[in-house]
Amino acid sequence: MIHHNDLPSFLKDGAPKLLKGPVALIFAEDEIGLDATIRHHLEAGFRHTVVFAMPEFEIADDVADKIIRVSYNMLTPAALETAVNAVMNATGDIWIYYCFNTEFLFHPFCEHRTVGEMIAFSVEERRYSILTYVVDLYAGDLYQNPNAVNIEDAYLDKTGYYALARKDRWNNDLERQQDFFGGLRWRFEEHIPVPRRRIDRVSIFRNKPNLVFNADHTFNDPEYNTFACPWHHNMTAAVCSFRTAKALKRNPGSTFDIETFKWHNSIQFEWHSQQLLDLGLMEPGQWF
Repeated sequence: MIHHNDLPSFLKDGAPKLLKGPVALIFAEDEIGLDATIRHHLEAGFRHTVVFAMPEFEIADDVADKIIRVSYNMLTPAALETAVNAVMNATGDIWIYYCFNTEFLFHPFCEHRTVGEMIAFSVEERRYSILTYVVDLYAGDLYQNPNAVNIEDAYLDKTGYYALARKDRWNNDLERQQDFFGGLRWRFEEHIPVPRRRIDRVSIFRNKPNLVFNADHTFNDPEYNTFACPWHHNMTAAVCSFRTAKALKRNPGSTFDIETFKWHNSIQFEWHSQQLLDLGLMEPGQWF
């Protein structure tokens, strides 16, 4: 394992060596599911996996020697956008992906096609960002799993997802941009601040000069925020995430209001891309 004691040392000595992507940036907010998250993304085909975590967080030996570790505190203000923008500024023309612990990337046909193959197809389509939808996962039994995380007994919502046209400051519709909603952030929206209710992210993107990553998971280049190019639908992916469920059970203001996340539209997660495709939670576009 390559270990950097802080973000500045990584930016000086580590990030410039990331000459080829795709690079996965995993931000650990706690230790829950961290090893599983790392293993999943190592298997996905990323060339480098960088884990930002507190020094006291333990990482299993079987994955520790395959990652670049950066000591980093995710509880500081603007921690995510600070780190992502810093990495972007310190690297060159590479593809970057970011997620948190207990989040798992799925793309069409990921069981037999790598992240690199997906990116290669996107480049052929002259697309330099891939829109992802954050699909909330939650444990079926919260009494057995009070932190709402259980990979072997994970559920998701099969319905309840919708999109609204994204507006500019003058209330005009932005071209090929939408705000997407659904999952636990929709069902328990009274516990979710309005700016955090969206489930869309531009999780996978091609770095370029002067590109800026915003706190709301968008970029300063409007084309990066679009769900499709002007002439046809494009591929999208899904980030299957226990993060919202975990936060709702950790938050004293919501935990006692929630005995279970399951409802009549809950189904067990099969950990397979075909299920997400069938539910319309990602699409292959022209990739067959």
